[in-house]
Amino acid sequence: MLRLTVEPLDLGPDVRAVQLELVDPEKEEPAAGSEAAAVWARALVSLAGEEPCGVDFFAHLDRVEQFVKGEDLESRKTSAGGIVVTEKDPDALARLFERFEAETFGFRAGAAVDQGDAELEGDLRRRGLDAYHRAYARYAFCAICDLASGSITLVSDRLWASEVSRRLRPALKQVSVAVEMLM
Repeated sequence: MLRLTVEPLDLGPDVRAVQLELVDPEKEEPAAGSEAAAVWARALVSLAGEEPCGVDFFAHLDRVEQFVKGEDLESRKTSAGGIVVTEKDPDALARLFERFEAETFGFRAGAAVDQGDAELEGDLRRRGLDAYHRAYARYAFCAICDLASGSITLVSDRLWASEVSRRLRPALKQVSVAVEMLM
């Protein structure tokens, strides 16, 4: 069993944020490995809903590109030289998340993912995930994924903690491990 905590996060008056933390309650450590990756993949895909979505990589690009090609995942290179993995299959995303769980990467959902967002994608290469602060209003949400510490931080004008929990409940029933959700 894993435990997923969903709670509002105060990042200042100009940002609405939700913190997701996934832990192994027996060890009281961040959940890791294939089960955790499957939970994160289902969670993010369900939060995106019908919106186009993508995983933003702006570092370690040779390894990412090699993995994406080997797994035949949908992706595109950005004008700034990053990679956006646009795959929506949760099982494929789980393999990606497990392979890169030691890395910090981003995830965003909204029409601008498919259209390309040169401003954000360039900013990601220059500033890292801090770039989401100026861009998240153009998206359903942006997420900072630090799976090694068992956390994802969502920034969004549209999602709040109760809505995140509501959307996650059905998705968590689709993973092979039991997940207790706390708010």
